[in-house]
Amino acid sequence: MSTLSLPRPNQGIWPGLHATPRSPLRARIAESLFRNAVRTLPVTIVLPGGRTLGAGGPIMRLHRPAAFFHRLGADAKIGFGEAYMVGDWSSNELADVLSAFAARLTTLVPPKLQRLRRWVDRGHPSTDANDVTGARSNIHRHYDLSNELFAAFLDETMTYSSAWFDGTNDLREAQLRKIDGVLDYAGVRAGSNVLEIGTGWGALAIRAAQRGATVTSLTISAEQKKLAEQRIAQAGVADRVTVALRDYREETGSYDAVVSVEMIEAVGREYWPAYFSMLDRVLVPGGRIGLQAITMPHDRMLASADSYTWIHKYIFPGGLIPSVKAIEQTLAAHTSLKITSWREFGHDYAETLRRWRETFVHRWDEIRSLGFDDTFRRMWEFYLAYSEAGFRVGYLGVRQFAIDQRLGR
Repeated sequence: MSTLSLPRPNQGIWPGLHATPRSPLRARIAESLFRNAVRTLPVTIVLPGGRTLGAGGPIMRLHRPAAFFHRLGADAKIGFGEAYMVGDWSSNELADVLSAFAARLTTLVPPKLQRLRRWVDRGHPSTDANDVTGARSNIHRHYDLSNELFAAFLDETMTYSSAWFDGTNDLREAQLRKIDGVLDYAGVRAGSNVLEIGTGWGALAIRAAQRGATVTSLTISAEQKKLAEQRIAQAGVADRVTVALRDYREETGSYDAVVSVEMIEAVGREYWPAYFSMLDRVLVPGGRIGLQAITMPHDRMLASADSYTWIHKYIFPGGLIPSVKAIEQTLAAHTSLKITSWREFGHDYAETLRRWRETFVHRWDEIRSLGFDDTFRRMWEFYLAYSEAGFRVGYLGVRQFAIDQRLGR
């Protein structure tokens, strides 16, 4: 197996994590805000000794309240997740607890204090910028962890994006339906020359090739490229698929169709014009694009765009989830492209994430044998449940877009 970037404490992945930050004043303020916020929240916060907070609901157990509030005081957007990682709190109903918080995310902090956000929010580190070098580093930190890790909890298609169930209960079928939806939006058929941005582990490229298309698939993950090429060969379509270790900005070809699934979230806001301009540039006249993207409401995107969060620090460095409005504005300002149709299925992403998380927990002993530690386990449990909660309550959505050229190009 690859040991390219296994997150172990002695490799510096968790620098200082287990040392509780100390700021008595900030901790007292954080405790006061937390107690006030959960007073009407449908959760049950169980303190040592059995006392409870909250309005009743799924149980969150605070094992080390002092350490928990110190972490919240140091940086609430990062400390809440870090406190779970180190065991300051726990829950057997993690997604339910996080859904209760997510549903009130915009009101947990009083409006007067929200105005102070720009002075207290931590900015993104410059090392997370998504220039060509930074993008490779950011992708490496997540997707190059271990192919075996992802294989342990994904379905057999190795598809790491939302399924589209639409009546089926089978995850594999739902993933293939999702892929077919993107390919249909892009008009992929026999004879199509297709560009895929973001190979993953090859499922979409294989499906497109099985339709009779010729596919060039771009990735900047060396680990994904290796396994994708193996899977493409096993599917018998290696003669119709080329996987290139190449950044989207370096692409110079011409294509009948471009497809991309949940890659734009890693592009970074300042590079959206370059990304969509590239799509416009490589598309032949009459060509079409099929895009799948996680989205969030525009006002929330604007409010959170400059915030450095737990997800950025531990899961997806440099990322930003776009709004539909942001995509439309970027297309109008920088391309000859327009959205012609779309579908939304955010609740399907919540279900997809629930299944991944349950499989991850069920197969933890197998994952542990790959070299991952218990801090990593809690980190990924929190990540998957945190994401599920966002889709459950509608804070996040996922959409497929059909994008065509405007007339007069």
